[in-house]
Amino acid sequence: MGNRNERRRWQLVSGVLQTLHLERLANRYSHRSVVACFSFINGTISIALIAFVALVTQQAFIFPSLGATAFILFHAPMASAASPRNTFCGHLVGALMGYASLHLFGLAHAPSAIFTGVDLPRVAAAAMSLGTTGFLMVWLRVPHPPAGATALIVSLGLMPDFHQLPIVLAGVTLLLLQAFTLNRLAGLRYPLWRHAPDPPGATATAGQ
Repeated sequence: MGNRNERRRWQLVSGVLQTLHLERLANRYSHRSVVACFSFINGTISIALIAFVALVTQQAFIFPSLGATAFILFHAPMASAASPRNTFCGHLVGALMGYASLHLFGLAHAPSAIFTGVDLPRVAAAAMSLGTTGFLMVWLRVPHPPAGATALIVSLGLMPDFHQLPIVLAGVTLLLLQAFTLNRLAGLRYPLWRHAPDPPGATATAGQ
């Protein structure tokens, strides 16, 4: 599985270089150096674009867990956790469980934990939001690890207003559009919604 991911990662990077007529860089520098620089440039640009939208609109299009999502989308784009289905639904579940925990423990209108510190209701809200997010992502088969951070961001009071949910999902969608465009330009069959399941025996073969 690790070798297959490495091949797909290099296919993405080399495909983008070929599209930009910069394939000579792949021959001049080591694969690790090229992939690391690609990660730096792509991560910087993708988050900068979303942050600029947040600046112009003065809305919370950018939030911490998007950084982890961006890394997964561009470093392991063909992993199931990087599919649009898992990414979008994972963050949706995380945000909803965060808001539910705020209401459950009477924190819907409480100041952020950054300003007031952590008390017992906040501990319970954070624990409940992460636990239920993990449960539902596994139950619904939409695991996306950064969504756990989204649950904590909400339950700790950093994004406490439910009307921010569409903005959160819009930020995720913008990042997914970038991932779809870049991966398809590189020749990877990044899905519109979900990855097709691996053929029987693919995992066993990859591990050999």
